[in-house]
Amino acid sequence: MTGKVFLIGAGPGDPELMTLKAARALGTCDVVLVDDLVHRGCLAHARSCARVIPVGKRSGRYSTSQVFIQRTLVETAKAGHTAARLKGGDPFVFGRGGEELQALLDAGIEVEVIPGVSAGLGVPAMLGIPLTHRDMAHGVTFVTGHGAPLDWSALARSGTTLVIYMGLQNLKKICASLVAAGMKPSMPACVIENGTLSSQRQVVGTLGSLSAPGFEGPALIVVGEVVALAHSATEQRARAA
Repeated sequence: MTGKVFLIGAGPGDPELMTLKAARALGTCDVVLVDDLVHRGCLAHARSCARVIPVGKRSGRYSTSQVFIQRTLVETAKAGHTAARLKGGDPFVFGRGGEELQALLDAGIEVEVIPGVSAGLGVPAMLGIPLTHRDMAHGVTFVTGHGAPLDWSALARSGTTLVIYMGLQNLKKICASLVAAGMKPSMPACVIENGTLSSQRQVVGTLGSLSAPGFEGPALIVVGEVVALAHSATEQRARAA
């Protein structure tokens, strides 16, 4: 009898931001393929006898091949086991979940997708940054900061909050490209490292001044008028402490 695969989003970092459905599904799995960015506290919901396979993917470091990941999921399910692909954030937001879903369906494997809180949503919220705001931003655009070239002019004209994944290594280039495309240097912007974790750090500034010395990632870059609201939220927490 063929088994089943869950594609599970573990959320933006803090294990308590996993969904109840994700935790329940994880507890049914015989094998768990876990991303490097998933907090190991999330594995507290896995069975004690489950086989846990780290399948790290980090920029500049050794990365497990996508072919290996997909082959392992298919073989595990065909052997009659239940497997989980546990991903940081949401499986379908820069997580290659779409590729894995298609590979499993092509192999005749039953798949269930369990969404997670994407880092692009959860991390800015920790600073009190609303990605959309009636007076400041009518939408939000999620992009990746490395890989395929971006249309900087279109992004600068969009009037949306920009949330840029995997852009830390190209931070200066990203800021300069947006300014060159017409976005004002005084536009509020921030970099948030290790969002939602106790080790979270952030720098709030503007496109013209933003830098993140010592940051190693994972990190998000957020650009837009709404970033100005991060100051008040941070100050309120400081006063409360």
